[in-house]
Amino acid sequence: MTSAKTTKIVIVGAGFIGACLAYHLSRRPRNAITVLDRGIPGAGASGHSFAWVNAFGKDPQDYHTLNRRSLDMWYRLAHQLDEDIGIHYGGEMRWEGNTKRAAQLERRIRQLQTWGYPCRLISRDEMLALEPDLLPGRVEAASHSEADIHVETDKFISVNLKRAQESGAIVHPATGVTDFVIRNGKIAAVKTPDAEFMCDVVVLASGVQTTELASVIGVHIPQQCSPGIVIKTTSCATVLQSVAVIHAPPTNENYQHLHLRQLSDGTLRIGQGTQEGINRNDSQEHADALLAQAKAYLPTIADAEAIPTPVGYRPMPLDGFPILGFTEAVPNLYIALMHSGVTLAPLVGEMATLEIVDGARVDWFAPYRLERFG
Repeated sequence: MTSAKTTKIVIVGAGFIGACLAYHLSRRPRNAITVLDRGIPGAGASGHSFAWVNAFGKDPQDYHTLNRRSLDMWYRLAHQLDEDIGIHYGGEMRWEGNTKRAAQLERRIRQLQTWGYPCRLISRDEMLALEPDLLPGRVEAASHSEADIHVETDKFISVNLKRAQESGAIVHPATGVTDFVIRNGKIAAVKTPDAEFMCDVVVLASGVQTTELASVIGVHIPQQCSPGIVIKTTSCATVLQSVAVIHAPPTNENYQHLHLRQLSDGTLRIGQGTQEGINRNDSQEHADALLAQAKAYLPTIADAEAIPTPVGYRPMPLDGFPILGFTEAVPNLYIALMHSGVTLAPLVGEMATLEIVDGARVDWFAPYRLERFG
């Protein structure tokens, strides 16, 4: 696509990935970018995300490396956007009070260090030097992954769409896609209830809805159902002095591990288990129980109250790994579907632009093509 012809690109989905793609694509000349979102940009899976940017639990090594590359690209993207996008620096800290789990953490840190990940085991005294208000209880092992960050998703999405619009992109919220016009085996237009948008390329960055939309034109995108819960709280005093994210052991065997971060407005986001764990309990009782665990470790949370949030459904390809690239069945349909969208957004935005605009096939994406599913 190197001619002087304007390329009409329609992005379906204005969440984390869709917004970042809109920004990167809009930086190129002769692209006419249209972004369609069936609701409010960022209100889907992005708004339910814990938004921890990391490569800690990303296996195997090739997938870890992909996430690590993107983690390092966050700093450059923040510089390019040149506005507050809600980044919180300081790394991630975790600890274990159980001997068996402590040994697992120590092995994990050693493995990540051999992969070149900036993390290390730390002592209890070092923990408290980082977070003096923490009451960690028994500490058998602890670690600090210093490059990790967390991001306020609404700020990030807003700034990316703003920058894209400054370059001529048009964003249509509350505009659901109903169908596609196919000519000569390609998508010629995207249909909504009130309009048709002519296009040369369609990017599906629509999260869990990607499977349903692709099926309209006979493309199968295999996903698994992955519900999760991240609760919010009312505002409270600063509870983390240095690190961006903590992962804490369960207070008793009836609970799972706790993860916590704090936003600039003082509110907290708290979840339990792993980032991929299944959780459908969006009751007030569950939210209160999570907050009570957090208060046991961080008494400075004080009188903050738990706000239950509805179950969020994460984009989750069937094998857990991203689906990236043009499809063979419909050659101008580009898929950008993944669970680790917050971590991978800078890399996907930049590399997918090479594929969409320049016709490149980025080697980093080779393991993540749709056709691996046969």
